[in-house]
Amino acid sequence: MTDAAPAAGIPDHIDVARALEAILMVVDEPQSVVGLASAVGRPVKAVRAAIAELVADYDGAAGGPRRGFELREVGGGWRIYVRSELDAVVRDFVHTQNPSKLSQAALETLAVIAYKQPISRGAIASIRAVNVDSVVRTLLGRGLITEAFTDSETGAIHYETTDLLLVQLGINSLDELPKISPLLDDGSEGFDDVR
Repeated sequence: MTDAAPAAGIPDHIDVARALEAILMVVDEPQSVVGLASAVGRPVKAVRAAIAELVADYDGAAGGPRRGFELREVGGGWRIYVRSELDAVVRDFVHTQNPSKLSQAALETLAVIAYKQPISRGAIASIRAVNVDSVVRTLLGRGLITEAFTDSETGAIHYETTDLLLVQLGINSLDELPKISPLLDDGSEGFDDVR
């Protein structure tokens, strides 16, 4: 007897719109209707109808409250976004009211970007020898870094620091950052103790 694979999609008693809402609350990128239909195991037509229901619900179309967020189609997919009229409120909260500390990984990544900018995510990962995708998203979300440009040949996005970082550090320019070279061992005494 073999173990049966779990059935794809959601159980019949789960509302499609509520299942989509749950999925859309946790995604970082817009999701296609076909991808959402596959995730919930329902026909594309039913998913389109459920999306329309969610859009209307969030807009307060049925007499309910107009929510502070909206379901928006962007780049061929759907994602939940803060309503544009509330951007300033959310930005203020993220930047000033929620001054949580950065993780060690975020600090290290931020230092690499500050000293090597503009720099691609791949180059950052190469220097740190770890995957930096989530850390870069965090730094972008906090407004400490921004996308400088996209390389026309490779398509790699290059990042640089923002003026907000200067404000947070209390400096006027990156030239005021300490020089790294005096902190690094030059190897003149050998590297026998390095393992």
